[in-house]
Amino acid sequence: MAKDEPGTTATGPVQRGTNQAGMRAFNERLVLSLVRRHRALAKSAIAGMTGLSVQTVSVIMRQLEADDLLLRGEPQRGKVGQPRVPMSINPEGAFFVGVKIGRRSLQIMLVDFEGGVRHSVTHGYDFPKTRESLDQVRSQVAEYAAMLGPKADRLAGLGLAMPSRIWEWADEIGADQAELARWADIDIAAELALDPALPVYVQDDATAACGAELAFGNPNGLMDFLHVHVGAFIGGGIVLNGALHTGRTGKAAALWPLPVSDGHGGTVPLLDRASLILLERRVLAAGLPVELLHDLSGDWESLGDVLEAWLDGAGPAIAQAVVAAASVLELGTVVVDGALPDPVRDRLVARVRDELERYDMRGFERPEVRTGTVGPDARAIGGASLPLFDRYLVDPGTLAVSGGRQAS
Repeated sequence: MAKDEPGTTATGPVQRGTNQAGMRAFNERLVLSLVRRHRALAKSAIAGMTGLSVQTVSVIMRQLEADDLLLRGEPQRGKVGQPRVPMSINPEGAFFVGVKIGRRSLQIMLVDFEGGVRHSVTHGYDFPKTRESLDQVRSQVAEYAAMLGPKADRLAGLGLAMPSRIWEWADEIGADQAELARWADIDIAAELALDPALPVYVQDDATAACGAELAFGNPNGLMDFLHVHVGAFIGGGIVLNGALHTGRTGKAAALWPLPVSDGHGGTVPLLDRASLILLERRVLAAGLPVELLHDLSGDWESLGDVLEAWLDGAGPAIAQAVVAAASVLELGTVVVDGALPDPVRDRLVARVRDELERYDMRGFERPEVRTGTVGPDARAIGGASLPLFDRYLVDPGTLAVSGGRQAS
């Protein structure tokens, strides 16, 4: 894998189970995916969803239970026949490390098999330094292994989310060019792959945030949507037919270069109208405490007119980008999330909705704008989802036929 190209996980077109012994691995993944999607399922329900025989499903579920990946629930007795025994995901069955190396902070978290965050640490900085950041990741992984104790052998992978080609943005984030350029010469996956039992995955951070919404959020089972993530920069991801579409090099729906109005008759990249770097500059220029932007539980409303001006620019700019993307891809839904306090994120979503109403979209479905459900941790959680899907689950799009929800 090239150093500047995030890894992706691809799945084939198979959408139904098979009773052939050679496909047992896929069948196990399919069963785990369905149980995880529906929270709890009995073997008869899975057989009906997949086309597998009840006997085959029973064998698979017994093996998954023996491997501590599924938990047996209490029998549910009906009027006739044997009681149904629902099976659910065992949160302790496997663990994953999710890492976000961002432009302003490093986040490292431990995620369980059910998607729950067991522990998370964040280190702030002016910009990411190579050795310091990687050493902190290695140290935290060792600490998580110690925390797991006898279950440390269930640590199944490390997924890292990071801006693509971060070294090209030194001036924008006020970083030392020589120090930031060191990322171009480092194979991050190789640097962190110290244990063969802990495979390392790397993906663009905005794409990872979209993957987190698809895997751990998305309560309505959306099959097609554009995901907008507002962080130090602004980026996005796209889901088509229930699957994360990463593009040729993993940067599909990057969004930041889209030309939008500068408010004065010209155009600028979306980055220059809707990013937290822009808000940070304005906060500094106004002599306000920039540290507040690093506190997502803080009162950003105290920024007053500076925050209002940023929202006045970001809302219309994102709306313009949404119209452009939705017109090309015919997307009915846009999800907006980011490293923002919930009240600020909600206000931004409201601005985007209001601005969309100003566009003439006759003959076309106006996209619905929704608030993201994962929040500021989306990039690190998306990183953790990479080994989860690669090693245990099928692509969410596969579940569209095998009992998945098909809302659009």
